[in-house]
Amino acid sequence: MSATTATAQPRSLRLNPSDNVRVAIDTIMPGSTVEGVVASQRIPKGHKIAVTGIPEGGPVLKFGQIIGFAKAPIAPGEWVHEHNCGMHEFDRDYQFAQGAHDDGLLPDAERRHFDGFHRPNGKVGTRNYLGILTSVNCSATVARHIAEAFNRQSFLEQFPNIDGVVSFVHGTGCGMGGSGEGFDTLERTQWGYATHPNLAGVLVVGLGCEVFQIPRLMKEYNLVEHEGFRTMTIQETGGTRKTIERGVDMIREMLPAANSHRRQPTPVSEITVGLQCGGSDGYSGITANPALGYASDILVKHGGTTILSETPEIYGAEHLLTRRAANREVGEKLVDLIHWWEDYTERNQGEMNNNPSPGNKLGGLTTILEKSLGAAAKGGTSTLRGVYKYAEPIDTHGFVYMDSPGYDPAAVTGQIASGANMIVFTTGRGSAAGYKPTPSIKLATNSDIYNRMVDDMDINCGDILDGVSIEAKGAEIFEEIVAVASGKKSKSEELGYGDAEFVPWQIGAVM
Repeated sequence: MSATTATAQPRSLRLNPSDNVRVAIDTIMPGSTVEGVVASQRIPKGHKIAVTGIPEGGPVLKFGQIIGFAKAPIAPGEWVHEHNCGMHEFDRDYQFAQGAHDDGLLPDAERRHFDGFHRPNGKVGTRNYLGILTSVNCSATVARHIAEAFNRQSFLEQFPNIDGVVSFVHGTGCGMGGSGEGFDTLERTQWGYATHPNLAGVLVVGLGCEVFQIPRLMKEYNLVEHEGFRTMTIQETGGTRKTIERGVDMIREMLPAANSHRRQPTPVSEITVGLQCGGSDGYSGITANPALGYASDILVKHGGTTILSETPEIYGAEHLLTRRAANREVGEKLVDLIHWWEDYTERNQGEMNNNPSPGNKLGGLTTILEKSLGAAAKGGTSTLRGVYKYAEPIDTHGFVYMDSPGYDPAAVTGQIASGANMIVFTTGRGSAAGYKPTPSIKLATNSDIYNRMVDDMDINCGDILDGVSIEAKGAEIFEEIVAVASGKKSKSEELGYGDAEFVPWQIGAVM
């Protein structure tokens, strides 16, 4: 990766020797010289300038990969964006498992530790919440009122080891099929939260007549009621007021046992990080995402687990992941997901290039291919050990993939249901969110957004553009993961985010 640094020239980056575009670090004004090429237009920060001529239909190359094709001839010095760069299908060489390698796991004696909450089922949490799940939207208000009874008062001051009581409400659970992809997805999500290591106790509240029946969930996953897992329905309990009162009593009964949990030194192999990006920009694939990828590789070497997701946002970069698959079967599972999404978007009269969003485009991203190549960098270089359905339990350590939409709240909800007890989230435009019961660390891709939204951002990765190495920033991110997993509050936690971001992926007809 080379950069122009002469005083008279605005800074820019060529990310691979084969690239025919450079990325503007500084705004490039008409008449400025970049790599011997005179800019004919204003090139905004994070956007691309052509440094060679590109014929109509010719590939536009960034990261050494195809990010699109010229809609018309592009002259050196021109701004390259959606007005002159589009995309169409082209063959990709998947080279299944040809790049698989030993991840270089450290000996147990050299692995780092964090302070976590050990649960009876053997899982380890990074937080200690009590949760109220809802089987259907109809029980959302009741669940919120039960949680508010504890969080609006100083009642929890008597229980210092409890992080809070949180309700997980959603917009589905009825008006849906009682079988098939949509139902199975919701069921996996609910089960994943019901048994999540960051929840010391769970209450599930339903209406009673909905499609998504609580007894069916319990039977499917062999769940039984005990002091840390309770259920009820509004209809059986006698209406809204009685259900709220009963729910408050149930949560109050759980508090002493939940408060008895204490943090204990634990190998970081028990940390599972959901890798996320949102509000991406032209810097995402240059700064924060590769730095997070380096941190991911460190955690994997210590025996931990990282989850890459957002299938529409690895579209066009999936061939880089299949090469790192542990075996052909793992790689083919990822390609099968890509084909499912191609069919899914077509059935719904969309296309994969509907992503990137308007904000992504303002930040310099032109096509989904470009966005995906940058997003995939969050996964580092470790071997891909498994590919999972949305909210499917992760049963292996190392770098894995979980299917999800690109919509951040839905993607993170699936990762948490799959077992993520940490989230690390990169953003270039300034995403504002949090994801109880799992803490979320925000990484800014550029210094402008970090300084503008410093109360929301945990780490600035924009200084990579000023000379900080990817390796140094990745090590900083890893240390922050360990600190937050051990109890340090992230910025989103300090701001109180996380009560509204439970969004199970809703698949299928609403009936």
